[in-house]
Amino acid sequence: MPIQPRNLAPGVYVKESTSGVHVISGAGTSTPAFLGLAHREGNDELGFYTPSQVRSWKEFSDRYAAEAHTGLVGEVGKVVQHCEDAALGVLSAVTGGRTPEAPTTLDRGVPLAEAVYGFFANGGSSCYIVPLRVHDDEFASLVTALDTGLQQLEKVPDVHMVAAPDAAARATTDQELAESAQKIAAHCAKMQNRVAILDIRHDPTGTPMSTAPDLVTGNEQKQFATLYYPWVTVPGLDGRSRTVPPCGHVAGVWARTDANRGVFKAPANTDLGNVVSLAVTLNDTQNGDLYNQGVNCLRTFPGKGILVWGARTLAAADDLDWRYINVRRLVCFLSDSIKQSTTWAVFEPNDEHLWATLRQSVEAFLTDQWRQGALQGSMPDQAFNVICNDSTNTQETIDRGEVNADVYVAPVRPAEFIHFRITQAAGATT
Repeated sequence: MPIQPRNLAPGVYVKESTSGVHVISGAGTSTPAFLGLAHREGNDELGFYTPSQVRSWKEFSDRYAAEAHTGLVGEVGKVVQHCEDAALGVLSAVTGGRTPEAPTTLDRGVPLAEAVYGFFANGGSSCYIVPLRVHDDEFASLVTALDTGLQQLEKVPDVHMVAAPDAAARATTDQELAESAQKIAAHCAKMQNRVAILDIRHDPTGTPMSTAPDLVTGNEQKQFATLYYPWVTVPGLDGRSRTVPPCGHVAGVWARTDANRGVFKAPANTDLGNVVSLAVTLNDTQNGDLYNQGVNCLRTFPGKGILVWGARTLAAADDLDWRYINVRRLVCFLSDSIKQSTTWAVFEPNDEHLWATLRQSVEAFLTDQWRQGALQGSMPDQAFNVICNDSTNTQETIDRGEVNADVYVAPVRPAEFIHFRITQAAGATT
């Protein structure tokens, strides 16, 4: 007979033990990095020009405006709490004390400040700021500073979007803008876990774009880049309207969609907060021409306000696999999550047990994503396939100290075009 334990009262006893299964946790998706010109000049010794994380508009304005003050706080769907003294303090900082008129010239500090405010006003919660140190007003100086900022961002793993509002605000030709856009897209392609949100130059005549600028070349770079059109007119930090690049507002929409639905949901058909109007009003024909080139349009619809009306990357015309923003970002999220959560496997014995454990962990993670609606199929085996066995790990790869796992996924794609066929049956009764 089994020996009864001593000194225990009659009852039920539970003993916990680890299962040995390594759980894969989802990586972040909603943190952008904004590279631009801040009004306040900083000291290199204090790390002013290195990437710094801010979690509120006030935190940004205290660090990067000329005076410390209480800023504006905005949330989508709620009344923005306005502190006039703070707003005027920011305005004075970014415009040099001049009272702006509409349209306003975007002086030093304005594009970055409005982009960050637009991000928080549209649902963003945290972002990185990378002030660019330029030595003159030439665009080449901005590109050099942008290069330095992007190199610094390579050391920041939790960045998932990259935007540079000053690039579009200061470029005088499409060639200049393309130089900066290519660098941002190349950075995102290199890092593999972030996507660029690009702007075009603003045309003050209001003439709609007939063709998308060839801002980014190379299919690998294009799949990590998005472009939005047109610029948006915002209330302005002083309550007076100005027209600014939309990248900050769009980044906020991406973050809000991630929080409400998930990274697999296309960040489109959703409203833009803190926007008064659009610089250009597009019709369906103009929208269609631009969308076929991968340009995501901002549209105004009766009764709905101003909406993001597109969810494509710049690879839309060339690469069906990476046509959609949510597909590109979902794969970034999956690969980043698996990478971060499997570091435990480094230096483990490279054998069947390790392969099975890795396979089980990845399958459990992908099953959870399938249940949330991120992957296609009515059953998990239709949504993904994970191969990690002796077919992917030969003796040669083992001798090199490598473990290879092939992961195949079927991401959901957005329903862009909804068609209805309506037939009237004469004389039919209900």
